Amino acid sequence: MYAEVKTVAFIGIQAKEVTVQVQLASGLPAFNIVGLPDKAVAESRERVRAALNALGLGLPPKRITINLAPADLPKIGSHYDLPIALGLMAAIGAITPEQLIPYLAIGELALDAGLSPVVGALPAAIGANRLGLGIICPKACGPEAAWASSEMSILAPGHLLEVVNHFKGTQTLTAPVPTLAKETQSQTALDIADIKGQEGAKRALEIAAAGGHNLLMTGPPGAGKSMLAARLPSILPTLTPEEMLEVSMIQSLAGELMGGELSKARPFRAPHHSATMAALVGGGSKPRPGEVALAHQGVLFLDELPEFSAQVLDSLRQPLESGETAIARANHRITYPSKIQLIAAMNPCRCGKAFEPGYACARGANCAERYQARLSGPLLDRIDLQIEVPAVTALDLLDETTGETSADIAGRVAKARAQQKARYQTLLDDPTELNATCPATLLNEIAAPTEAGKALLKDAASKLNLSARGFHKALRVARTLADLDGSKGVERAHLAEALSYRGHTKPAPTATREAENVTNFPA
Repeated sequence: MYAEVKTVAFIGIQAKEVTVQVQLASGLPAFNIVGLPDKAVAESRERVRAALNALGLGLPPKRITINLAPADLPKIGSHYDLPIALGLMAAIGAITPEQLIPYLAIGELALDAGLSPVVGALPAAIGANRLGLGIICPKACGPEAAWASSEMSILAPGHLLEVVNHFKGTQTLTAPVPTLAKETQSQTALDIADIKGQEGAKRALEIAAAGGHNLLMTGPPGAGKSMLAARLPSILPTLTPEEMLEVSMIQSLAGELMGGELSKARPFRAPHHSATMAALVGGGSKPRPGEVALAHQGVLFLDELPEFSAQVLDSLRQPLESGETAIARANHRITYPSKIQLIAAMNPCRCGKAFEPGYACARGANCAERYQARLSGPLLDRIDLQIEVPAVTALDLLDETTGETSADIAGRVAKARAQQKARYQTLLDDPTELNATCPATLLNEIAAPTEAGKALLKDAASKLNLSARGFHKALRVARTLADLDGSKGVERAHLAEALSYRGHTKPAPTATREAENVTNFPA
């Protein structure tokens, strides 16, 4: 007796087809699962046995072999329970094997034969649609799977018995409906108008939003750096349908799609500074997306930037440059899309008051140098905007005038991005490109400065010792400033403002290796 059922294995956000082959043969009773299963897959035989018993189906006293093909591909997760159970039911004649041919199945079984939700329903459904198949998944995953296509066949039962009844024609399973998540009150309550003062920081935040630039804010505690970062999503455009599906596929694999509801809001991830490299960029013995991948098409906010491990921070250099996170293992390589906008905040020194007038640091004159030496030059070179955020004064807090709202700024950001979309759709056939990630080969064409601007750049290159990346960074920011002004060309004023955002936070050249690696400063 033999039967086959299709399912998937996840390689990054891609769902790779896997065939569950079930064979019942003569011999001593046994139940073996082969094909590189992990512990969760190997334990499925007990869940499957209990679920079938709950339906009154006892396994025959035969040698049962479950092969997960291709056999050299690691199988990870509990979503293999349902296809194994369906394959066994087809092999013993409880359902007709031909009825399973048009479907791909995923789902975890409870001991009473109920179907529990699993991660990855959306990429699995998209993979099934690509193969021209329908999908059988738990009821809780139905709304999520329904986003793959409105035309594919989706069965979303809550119990294994419902699948049997559906195939027998005694019960009809209704097609699930895709749903969108509603904005929470906490999301709608964040508005830039709530922030008093900090007009320069608000301007930098607008530029960062318009061009997708990375931003580093340096200032004393309580200056409002975290408040500014938290309000960046309120001025960013919502996700396009294509971006929403891509973002949701990563969230689905991480188990963060609540109720199968997709959201148009851009992700905002703010990991704690104690996060490990695996937590930030992904990985582990069973590779999963990290915070960088979960922030895809959104914002990754790193507060207290120097407090992160130096090794963890330097692991961000590749995702920031290429827009993807590659996790290499001995037997496979996984890639997650990671087009992120990095927003970072830090104090000027360990005590946070290094540049306050009249303050004498108890840790010595080089406190700020030692603290900033934790950040590597190559990482800082990938941050387009570096600004100082001064402390808010009492006069700012007492000011009752209302500043610009997030809606006002979002309108200007949307117009600037519309210009970029039209530009890159013509030049690169990619309307999703932004000024921050524009190829350097195009910069001379789209950000060619005027003669006065060229003179300023030459003067700045010699006096500020601009690197090649720093030169291109200034052009990218200047191009964004021109887009915000609705200007076709890059003027001298745009370049001057762009150069003002170079920042002064950089590792001190005299810092020793011991100072760079220091984790605790003496009181």
